[in-house]
Amino acid sequence: MKNILLTGGAGFIGSHVVRRFVKQYPSYQIINLDALTYAGNLENLSDIDQAPNYFFEKINILDTASLQSVFRKYAITDIIHLAAESHVDRSILSPMDFIYTNIVGTVNLLEAARNAWKGNWEDHLFYHISTDEVYGTLGDTGLFTEDTAYSPNSPYSASKASSDHLVRAYGETYGLHYIISNCSNNYGPNQFPEKLIPLFIHNILNEKKLPLYGKGENTRDWLYVLDHAIAIDMLFHSGKIKQTFNIGGFNEWKNADLVSLLCRLMDKKLNRPEGSAEKLIEFVKDRPGHDLRYAIDATKINKDLGWEPSVTFEEGLSETIDWYLQNEAWLKNVTSGEYQKYYEQQYQNRH
Repeated sequence: MKNILLTGGAGFIGSHVVRRFVKQYPSYQIINLDALTYAGNLENLSDIDQAPNYFFEKINILDTASLQSVFRKYAITDIIHLAAESHVDRSILSPMDFIYTNIVGTVNLLEAARNAWKGNWEDHLFYHISTDEVYGTLGDTGLFTEDTAYSPNSPYSASKASSDHLVRAYGETYGLHYIISNCSNNYGPNQFPEKLIPLFIHNILNEKKLPLYGKGENTRDWLYVLDHAIAIDMLFHSGKIKQTFNIGGFNEWKNADLVSLLCRLMDKKLNRPEGSAEKLIEFVKDRPGHDLRYAIDATKINKDLGWEPSVTFEEGLSETIDWYLQNEAWLKNVTSGEYQKYYEQQYQNRH
């Protein structure tokens, strides 16, 4: 019997991980702990919210007393830690939110685990999900490996780098059994439309401008979220303790090329004249400290566990677009109110 505390389980990646664990492991208790900030949405889990092995707790990881209470209530055996502020643009506007949630929140979880497990590390795992952005930026060649030195360039990536170091420190100082994985850019169903792909799907649907930073030359490695959930499952059960694993899609795209592909697929799916969406592209002033290129070498997880992406980018992107087109009500719900104020603040001065 495992009682797994999964933080940030109402968010984009977290909801897919929660769903997978609830369905694949009926003997486990899955406790979803989420503060339900703007990016957390229980609609993401409406299909499994009545499952007998699923439990939800609305708690912020900054609330230490409530965290300790949850550990006692469910006799937590393991943690999969996904709760984080994750959007670079927001970290530039409001860095302290990222410092508190990503650094202090992670330490709160580590302390709760240390106090609850009392040095009996053999039976417990703290799995910390991080990002490739901790490595900084690459030139035209090369890949991030697990041995790449950290060199974060935004408040977001610096806060995640800090949390990675703290998890390792608890491993070395106290003996905590941990795994850290650093993933590339995720995409897929349920992603909040502040990130590039769902933002542009939303804007094309509503025939709004597509604000593309700089000249669109920034390059990212894209990972389908369902493949990421499978990798997390495999690492949780079979990954080597006190090690880091990079998870990437072997799938590099320049933003301009990605957006062109997205526009073509959207025109076709919406039965609009070819080139309609591409006319909406508007190049805007680049954001500060915008890393040029990320690229993950995911050889280690492939060799150790046999994991590899299951879909091509074109297949995954097509499935993602279909999901948003079939769930326009979800999209409308999450793009109202406060999100709209943020969107206007973020892009109104970028021309």
